[in-house]
Amino acid sequence: MTFAELKNNIDPGLEEFNRFDTDTQLALLWFLYTKMGGSITPAAPGAAAPQIAEGLYNQIKERSHEEQLQLQRDFLEGTNNEIAREYGSLSDNTKLLLWYRLAQGMETKEIVPMPEDYELNKKADTLLAAIETLDFEQQITFLRRVVSPTGSQQTSQGNI
Repeated sequence: MTFAELKNNIDPGLEEFNRFDTDTQLALLWFLYTKMGGSITPAAPGAAAPQIAEGLYNQIKERSHEEQLQLQRDFLEGTNNEIAREYGSLSDNTKLLLWYRLAQGMETKEIVPMPEDYELNKKADTLLAAIETLDFEQQITFLRRVVSPTGSQQTSQGNI
């Protein structure tokens, strides 16, 4: 995948993102949010539900760092638990806003921070560089399409 190909069609970039393991996906989201964060927030609030994102953020920050990390993994993996179902029911824009808040919390260490010595693997680093070349709308579209299917879509823990 070349930068030019990604500019014309983000689908190969999404497919590449989805091939990474969960922790690499989390790292990519964090790097994207730290690089784009200031510009993401103005795009989301009008279409997002900030009070809902903040409420879910507060539930997450009250947990241990290990539980916080597991919840983020659960969101990406579609694990069926109460918080992942609550997250899964959010609009795409509210999910984007929550991920932004999680990135902010990671910087203040309210949320489990990235290990200081963490480095993306070569393929993930290449994808990050390619995403950075996209214009703002393409970046938001990419992120929206990453988070759209995340979270548990199940309505209960049992089968009825």
